[in-house]
Amino acid sequence: MPKAAGLAETLLRTYKNKISSFELIPSGGGVFEVRKNGELIFSKKELGRFPETEEITAKLGL
Repeated sequence: MPKAAGLAETLLRTYKNKISSFELIPSGGGVFEVRKNGELIFSKKELGRFPETEEITAKLGL
């Protein structure tokens, strides 16, 4: 959870008004997914690693 919250903080601090909303949903088992408009753009479960901030911003189009 700390990594997810840190990524959210970085995105909000950096891109402020370009992000209209986001949601953090606690889960277990090391699952971390990022979706944009319902579409899965990153899955820690599939890749076996946490994303880099730049990777997420590129996939979000920020």
